[in-house]
Amino acid sequence: MRVALDINRYVDFCRGVPEAVDVLQKARAICLPFVVLGELRAGFLCGQKSRENERGLTRFLNSPRVTILCADEQTTHHYAALFRQLRDQGTPIPTNDLWIAALVAQHDLMLFARDQHFDALPQIPCV
Repeated sequence: MRVALDINRYVDFCRGVPEAVDVLQKARAICLPFVVLGELRAGFLCGQKSRENERGLTRFLNSPRVTILCADEQTTHHYAALFRQLRDQGTPIPTNDLWIAALVAQHDLMLFARDQHFDALPQIPCV
């Protein structure tokens, strides 16, 4: 299984939530969208444990199963199609989550997230 990780599931993993630990241990590949990386680092800088959190993230990123997903021109096509679908459905989602969904669609991944608004995108498979 190849998964894209949302911020809430990264936090769950760091806190030792059994479901998150189990899914990530079983995953063949773990992809961290650039947006999630930015959200994590922004949260670290606003918190009290910035250095500790950054060290943990660096260890996580150094795993050979973890890759950072960056957007490219192809991603923008997925983003645009998903944006239109959500607008037509009347079910918009936050912009960062739309970028995550576009990357998941582009790279044919399973999304590991807790946000229910991804349910508005049935083509995005979730763990």
